[in-house]
Amino acid sequence: MISDDANQHRQATVERITQQIPRHVLAHYPTPLMQAKRLSETLAGTQLWLKRDDLISFGLGGNKIRGLEVMLADAVAKNANWLITGAGVQSNHVRATAAVAAHAGMRCTAVYWGKPPAISDGNYRVTQMLNSAFHFTGDDDRASVDTHIHQITAELREQGDRPYAIPRGGACAMGVLGHVLAVFELYQQCLAQSLEPDAIVMAVGSGGTYAGWLLGLRLLNLPWEMLGYTVSREPEQASQQIADLATEAAAFLRLDWTFSATDTPVHGGFIGQGYGIPSPEAAEAIKRVGRTEGILLDPVYTGKAMAGFLHGLRDKQFDDYQRILFVHTGGEPAFFAGNGEWLNRTLRGLNNQ
Repeated sequence: MISDDANQHRQATVERITQQIPRHVLAHYPTPLMQAKRLSETLAGTQLWLKRDDLISFGLGGNKIRGLEVMLADAVAKNANWLITGAGVQSNHVRATAAVAAHAGMRCTAVYWGKPPAISDGNYRVTQMLNSAFHFTGDDDRASVDTHIHQITAELREQGDRPYAIPRGGACAMGVLGHVLAVFELYQQCLAQSLEPDAIVMAVGSGGTYAGWLLGLRLLNLPWEMLGYTVSREPEQASQQIADLATEAAAFLRLDWTFSATDTPVHGGFIGQGYGIPSPEAAEAIKRVGRTEGILLDPVYTGKAMAGFLHGLRDKQFDDYQRILFVHTGGEPAFFAGNGEWLNRTLRGLNNQ
């Protein structure tokens, strides 16, 4: 058990660091922390808990809102009138940024790699409805978004606007700080429920969420292990990106802390055919969670992370862990993009068994 002195020290840290982080609160917190009881019964003694950031009550939810609350406060402090960010057309981050801009009375430009899709659906449709301007790079390289964000920001500034550029996926120090606050929130919930997780499981895309959790855990000196599953890039690249982001965010808090890739292990093997492309393993995991808990994961992030976690359980990788917490980061609008054939194939296979 954690001592009262340790908890008092952690509470003081929570209060001190929270005061250092600018934030324009957009949603109601805390998000639910709940045990996946029926799913846990199938996990050979492992107790699984879910942190339901999919239920964040703003802009169709998802934990991208947490980082954007900090970025919005920074943008307002800098008198910005235009948010520019980018990713793929089904980006949760871009959709959330468009909602934040609408709420704040700002304009928004969404920069997407590639060419305009033939159909407007899912997150792309929502972003369109929120009155964002669209810019397509014409290049299928995801990194092309970064260059075009800088170009559009410069053009708007020359026209007399006050643009605020947000990196692809919201991967920046300000965004990381929003996820540090998520760790503080979960810590309070765990105290209230006498829950001591052994590990935290999450999907790893641009790395901001993992970086924030890593920094938050170190600030509170919590022994929870991080189990990240990459859905976007090779594990080594993801680890370095996370380490760099955590170091930048620590510097903002005036902490002389440096993180390295060895501090940020990431599991690979579950990206499938590529980022944003649903995999059969993710479809199976989504089906399993949905049919035991009535909770929908998404095919881009949480479905793949859950597939990796369930595979690790089958391979006896987590036998030493009794209580594991899975961060549900949202992303359900992906269910309303495309024709859903990725899930239909899995269901047909199940019905034939």
